[in-house]
Amino acid sequence: MTSTDVSKDAEGSGPSGYAAARLRLLTEEARSGPPRRAALAELTDEWLTGLFAAGAESLRGVSLVAVGGYGRGELSPRSDLDLLLLHDGGDSKAVAALADRIWYPVWDLGLALDHSVRTPAEARRTAGEDLKVQLGLLDARHIAGDLGLTAGLRTSVLADWRNQAPKRLPELQELSAERAERQGELQYLLEPDLKEARGGLRDATILRAVAASWLADAPREGLDDARRRLLDVRDALHLTTGRATDRLSLQEQDQVAAELGLLDADTLLRQVYEAARVISYASDVTWREVGRVLRARAVRPRLRAMLGGGAKPTAERSPLAEGVVEQDGEVVLARAARPERDPVLPLRAAAAAAQAGLPLSLHAVRRMAANVRPLPTPWPAEAREQLVTLLGSGRPTVEVWEALEAEGLITHFLPDWERVRCRPQRNAVHIWTVDRHLIETAVRASEFTRRVHRPDLLLVAALLHDIGKGWPGDHSVAGEIIVKDVAARIGFDRDDVTVLATLVRHHLLLVETATRRDLEDPATVRSVAEAVGSQGTLELLHALTEADALATGPAAWSSWRGSLVADLVKRVGAVLAGDDPAEPEAAAPTAEQERLAIEAIATGSPVLALRAQTEPPSEEQAPGDPEPLGVELLIAVPDQPGVLPAVAGVLAMHRLTVRTAELSALDLPDGVEGAVLLLNWRVAAEYGSLPQAARLRADLVRALDGSLDIAGRLAERDAAYPRRRGVVAPPPRVTVHPAASRLATVIEVRAQDAPGLLFRIGRALEDASVRVRSAHVSTPGANAVDAFYVTGPEGAPLPGEEAAAVARKLEETLRG
Repeated sequence: MTSTDVSKDAEGSGPSGYAAARLRLLTEEARSGPPRRAALAELTDEWLTGLFAAGAESLRGVSLVAVGGYGRGELSPRSDLDLLLLHDGGDSKAVAALADRIWYPVWDLGLALDHSVRTPAEARRTAGEDLKVQLGLLDARHIAGDLGLTAGLRTSVLADWRNQAPKRLPELQELSAERAERQGELQYLLEPDLKEARGGLRDATILRAVAASWLADAPREGLDDARRRLLDVRDALHLTTGRATDRLSLQEQDQVAAELGLLDADTLLRQVYEAARVISYASDVTWREVGRVLRARAVRPRLRAMLGGGAKPTAERSPLAEGVVEQDGEVVLARAARPERDPVLPLRAAAAAAQAGLPLSLHAVRRMAANVRPLPTPWPAEAREQLVTLLGSGRPTVEVWEALEAEGLITHFLPDWERVRCRPQRNAVHIWTVDRHLIETAVRASEFTRRVHRPDLLLVAALLHDIGKGWPGDHSVAGEIIVKDVAARIGFDRDDVTVLATLVRHHLLLVETATRRDLEDPATVRSVAEAVGSQGTLELLHALTEADALATGPAAWSSWRGSLVADLVKRVGAVLAGDDPAEPEAAAPTAEQERLAIEAIATGSPVLALRAQTEPPSEEQAPGDPEPLGVELLIAVPDQPGVLPAVAGVLAMHRLTVRTAELSALDLPDGVEGAVLLLNWRVAAEYGSLPQAARLRADLVRALDGSLDIAGRLAERDAAYPRRRGVVAPPPRVTVHPAASRLATVIEVRAQDAPGLLFRIGRALEDASVRVRSAHVSTPGANAVDAFYVTGPEGAPLPGEEAAAVARKLEETLRG
């Protein structure tokens, strides 16, 4: 069925005929994308023309005008109808009646309507006061009535826009920046707003408005296709949800992908990100050009006066590197530059731009991309040095890298980059796509280059540490293979290639070991030392670990994690220097521990103490108060069953996050009878301030004597505050690590974090009749990764079959 056929179905049949024809059009599988949007606009035009004609039989000097997206002929299934009833100021009652004849049938069909009734003078005045109105009128399109009236308005609005552009464009740029700050960047968000986020449909419309001002024009290559792709996604979102929404929520992404015929939600997001990246880059280039033009307009009259009137000023060009100069606030190619003969020129220009903190001009990047030559293998030393210089330039590296990537130069030099480009990361901890995370890691690593002997290896490892995420399997294992090839191609020697491969293979080793293993256990320290191999590699790995975590997001690094990693590095460094880690000995109890233990025996109930843990400000921090690492919670309790789940449950009830947990039997002084368990835990308040120690103790007493139903209280809280519906979390997984310790059996639990998770784990281990020696709790984002060092009742590690049975039972409990 053609659009003409659909339109004929709507003619003469009123709202019901239009509604039926609209429904048929939207359910046609053969038609989608721009043809469907155009057909829907045409169908709507026909219907509104009929409504207008029926109400304006003898009325002159009136026209019906589509503005905004409808004016562009781009109607998504649930788009608003943006309409202007334009009149020459004649019979106001007749115009009002005509408006009612048009607006009410639209409302009756449940269609969203943004409407206004104005004379041309009123429309121009409102546009001058409201940028949104002015942008909408730039796309004004005649539907019915007096064509001359509509044409006159279009002409005057465009003239106003061009005359006022020097004043209004900076205002528009400021509003766009504020919106981007609120909505975020479309190319990195897991639940993006397709319209309002930076790089979305709103920015694409603004680029059209800038072009209409004749002051500057956006780079056109790929822009229309990017805009079409975002509109296609919005169409599919409207059809699958049945709502007028621009928010691409997690729970709807699979359905939207299926509607578009895509493989999965990741493929959908990658296409959205690619489109957003094109629009964002075009926006950056366009606003830069607007600023250049406006600055030139402001300066030119004064220069001409100084030069005597007719002479045209020549832009100053300052050399930056061979073949590279600065001109008018941008990095451009020198007149003598020959990119077709100089394969290192793109890297040299990029490094010079980043070092100077200046953008690469669009013309320079395109000229280099059009004439780029392949580098020999291995790369010459200059090429490798320029890449390292670019990576070590700090924050300016990001904008320069994006300019190279927009024209395909990054994948020219690093073909493996294609697999991570625009690749989403479905992990709440990560705030960037894989490729942007790698660049952010290099930016962070540039801050640590004074801490290491080989800053070049640190920067390249930062760039490539997650390069394996574009391949199946463990990304660290895949990355090790890839980086060996890439590093050799870049020109590193065999020893350096080995170090880079080790850094990529073990880039998660320090933080995972520090937060999930017992650092007092010699087996832990020895295993890390064996993996790292040398002091130099350890130094690099320490800096890479911190840079990687800082570039991941605010939830991935803290002073507490940093202190644990630093402690591990110190211990591993000692082993690599030749010291043998001694078997841990039971530390003599402190005076405070003895006091608590004696009081616990005397009262027959638990006693506890809270003490803040802090560290002094780092060198990068301004002097001031120490930074909190958490709160140390000391609990002494007469030895009895159920201590771990009771304590964990009480802490969960009080919204306290457990960071580490150690449990041990305490040797009491001579003359004191009884057995005491000592719990030394580090906790932090999830919300607000810590509860009083007396309240914690009272609830712990009730939990141990059975009068406090912890499971029921946690269930009530979960029911009162239901979690937001989102992606389905993978099932819990429990594994045994038999070689991780000679002193205990290490059982690792990976599960979706939830209030009371540690309580459930503790209760399950208690039911299995095992003793928990220590617990190491880590919660990256929404995922809990907890390691428990357990023994049998006699204090020895569990036999293999028994350990496996405990793990299976614990996994069944958590899945149930």
